[in-house]
Amino acid sequence: METHDRITIEKAEGPVNITFNGAVLASTKDALILREKGYDPVYYFPKDHVAMAFLKESETKTSCPHKGDARYWNISAEGQAAMDAVWAYDEPHAGVKEIAGRVAFDRSKVTIDDGA
Repeated sequence: METHDRITIEKAEGPVNITFNGAVLASTKDALILREKGYDPVYYFPKDHVAMAFLKESETKTSCPHKGDARYWNISAEGQAAMDAVWAYDEPHAGVKEIAGRVAFDRSKVTIDDGA
């Protein structure tokens, strides 16, 4: 587990699945949970465990002083869409390097099943 002044990252226990409008977008037993003070926990999935065919890269880019620069994707599945619902930090800051090569989903736009 990596510790940062305001962020911790740990391996999720058990499988985690992401669905959107009935379509399975991601399923893995290798998710990481990033906990940042002031925010809900976020699961990060290995990119090769994500059905990238449902995602289309958007124009949106953001920068976080703690994690680095992020790029975003829109979801399109089963006739529905969600804008900027997925993001990744391709070259995250050193304190959160474990999230490189992983993507995260906006929990308000998808369904997360982590067995809880």
